[in-house]
Amino acid sequence: MVVLPVLVSAAAAVMLLFDRLAPSTPADRLDTVRTGLAVAAGIGALITLALALRRQQSTEHDATERRLTELYVKAVDQIGSDKPAVRHGGLYALERVAQDNPEHRQTIIDVICAYLRGPYTPPSAPGTRKLNGLRAPLRPAHARPTTPPDTATAADTTDQDARQEREVRLTAQRILRDHLQRRTRDRTWYRWFPRPHRTFWPDIDLDLTNATLINIDLTNTTIRTARFDGARFSGDARFDGAQFNGDARFDGAQFNGNARFDGAQFNGNAWFSGAQFNGITRFYEVQFSGLTRFAGVQFGGAALFGGAQFSGEAWFGGAWFSGDARFYEAQFSGNVLFGGAWFSGDARFDGAQFSGNVLFDRTQFSGDTGFKGTRFSGGIPKEIRPYLRSNHDAPVDPDPDN
Repeated sequence: MVVLPVLVSAAAAVMLLFDRLAPSTPADRLDTVRTGLAVAAGIGALITLALALRRQQSTEHDATERRLTELYVKAVDQIGSDKPAVRHGGLYALERVAQDNPEHRQTIIDVICAYLRGPYTPPSAPGTRKLNGLRAPLRPAHARPTTPPDTATAADTTDQDARQEREVRLTAQRILRDHLQRRTRDRTWYRWFPRPHRTFWPDIDLDLTNATLINIDLTNTTIRTARFDGARFSGDARFDGAQFNGDARFDGAQFNGNARFDGAQFNGNAWFSGAQFNGITRFYEVQFSGLTRFAGVQFGGAALFGGAQFSGEAWFGGAWFSGDARFYEAQFSGNVLFGGAWFSGDARFDGAQFSGNVLFDRTQFSGDTGFKGTRFSGGIPKEIRPYLRSNHDAPVDPDPDN
């Protein structure tokens, strides 16, 4: 493999020397040939050295890849173990591999997300037992047991497994938070400090479709695309200051506690169609840059959108606001659809600005309705005028004849 380049180099060197030096005597020609061969030998040595270095680099790369593959396979096997401690170890091993190898981070995140998408039933609350699918208080010690001892022991074992699995899932969620978060809060001083740059993993996609998430905290995280379709949020869910650079999907998600998105940025489209918010929902000063869909959403508690900015179209068609709905000083730059929405509590749009077309057809207002200082660029929609007859908080209508 090296012989041919050396021969070509020798011939080229000799021809070049003959052309430049033009030897006239046999001795001069012999010296020229010797010089050409020496040059060719030097070139051959360089080629051999380069090939050896390349072969060594290739061998080292293959060895590194084999080692990473072995670590990856071992860690994946660990998180599939039936022992919680082993699953913990597998998650930490995956985190270490991803930290040291940026090109493998998305793959590691995909594995962790797949784990969180696995089936999981939260443990029962302390001091309760499940009887025929219902929870009942513990019986006194002298009470006669309603289930055989073996059945009770099996139930206790299952509940204990669920509690241990809960801790493993919290570890997986913490790994996601720690490496997608640019800043972290000092709980003592309640201040935010930058995380070390090397621990932040940029350009990461999350796929947590149908996952069960426990008190998830993704505050101040930066995510490329996010999928939470059908996810179940057990406890509170925090996305304060989160930045979604791509599309974010929460269609059909269930938020069983409070949900906080204060100051979040949705730079792509945001889908919340069919989601259920059972607690207080906060979208204070959120920036929605693309299409925003809250069609058919059920807000079980207060829905707070104060200061939110909707740059694209905003769809709230068929949404059900069981508690108070507050859109104080919200800005709607595109078209807005509230068709078929139902406001069971108070609906306050004070100071809001609607720059595009606004539809309130078939909207029902059951509580106090306020539009004080609200601006409609296209005039006050006729659908809401009947609700203003007894309301002294009149909106600002730039075109009273419309």
